[in-house]
Amino acid sequence: MSSLHMFLNNSVSPAADLPRLFKLEKGRYFVRANGRTISACLNLDLQAPASANLEGKLGFDGSKDVMDMEKSVLVGTYARTPVVLSHGKGCKLYDVEGREYVDMTAGIAVNALGHGDPDWVKAVVEQANVLTHVSNVYYSIPQVELAKRLVECSFADRVFFSNSGTEANEAAIKFARKFQRFSKPDDKHPATEFISFSNSFHGRTMGALALTSKKHYRSPFEPVMPGVTFLEYGNIQTAKEAIKCGKTAAVFVEPIQGEGGIYSATKEFLQSLRNACDDAGALLVFDEVQCGLGRTGYLWAHESYGVIPDMMTLAKPLAGGLPIGAVLLTERVAAAINYGDHGSTFAGGPLVCNAALTVLNKISRPGFLASVSKKGKYLKELLSQKLGGNPHVKEIRGLGLITGIELDVPAAPLVDACRNSGLLILTAGKGNVVRLVPPLIISEEELEFAAKILSECMPVLGKSNSN
Repeated sequence: MSSLHMFLNNSVSPAADLPRLFKLEKGRYFVRANGRTISACLNLDLQAPASANLEGKLGFDGSKDVMDMEKSVLVGTYARTPVVLSHGKGCKLYDVEGREYVDMTAGIAVNALGHGDPDWVKAVVEQANVLTHVSNVYYSIPQVELAKRLVECSFADRVFFSNSGTEANEAAIKFARKFQRFSKPDDKHPATEFISFSNSFHGRTMGALALTSKKHYRSPFEPVMPGVTFLEYGNIQTAKEAIKCGKTAAVFVEPIQGEGGIYSATKEFLQSLRNACDDAGALLVFDEVQCGLGRTGYLWAHESYGVIPDMMTLAKPLAGGLPIGAVLLTERVAAAINYGDHGSTFAGGPLVCNAALTVLNKISRPGFLASVSKKGKYLKELLSQKLGGNPHVKEIRGLGLITGIELDVPAAPLVDACRNSGLLILTAGKGNVVRLVPPLIISEEELEFAAKILSECMPVLGKSNSN
């Protein structure tokens, strides 16, 4: 037992008020417990426990206790996987019982640098010791630095920060409508409608939800924002006919659909949208919340198509696990936005922006992006070799390290079997697509392990289908 633990045990009672430790400066700590504050000057380095024993000290006796407590205190919005994760490193995760998993989910395409990246941790800790939050009443350096970097490495001239992908899309909705009013000030009825596509997912808040095609997401909360038309993803002729001057404010499209089932657009489709929007005076918005920032082997997914949007929304991987969203937009669109048109208390805070700077700087290196592309090709080769002959596998698709395995049966039994064998994977589409979005730092050995486990677990699909 360390001298710190001995100090805590001798200074506080084991009552319900658990000790809480606050570091104020080097070597000095305050401990708050049972309503008392105790000061200690200690010359030692604190390290988080690597084992799962920490959960026991918090009053939980294992995974079942945590899951039972979750049911009693949290709103039941999540059908969670029955695993209680305690810590991770790189592409490995560990549950409270100490079981190891290879992570092919990355927190739903969020942890691009894996778990516990030392540069990311350093950025977070250093910034937390300096300045965490000030609101957007004031200027802060990390926010300006991050915006400058995003502008430098993209098509954009301006950036708006939010806290999530759905918030970024909400901002883009507002900016599109404001742009239409700004660009046609004499028009009493400016364009206000939007076009989205089949299998799309843009978020769960009311505006972004209205752009999301799956009806079961929208129907419990209708009426959602009116004026959205859903078209077939990839259908050029239908899109040309639907995008109309004076009616369509913006077109929202994912260059690669993640939640919808890992469907990639064609260059011809995206270029036709660009041309139709230009002809109609509408804005083209690329939602790269899941497919952007290195996931495809390109910094931005649309770069592989050579088609430039008016706005692009980002979120998931940008801050490496901390909540952030962003809208990147051209000067032409930004000119329509004035003080007070939109805002956020938390968005673009110093802590999250300093973390995001580290993520962006690492991922944007050409060598890093080349490695993602190489590993993505290797993964598809492995999957084709090991799964290609399986009668339940209809297609293996994707770009870089966003990969989908479409099945002719529900994927849930395969997900469960893989988890029991130490591999974490996701589903997409209608539940029949296995979604693989690992940390971008994943090794070829870990990809080989993933393909091996997937192959070994495939027979469960035959059993579940017969049942």
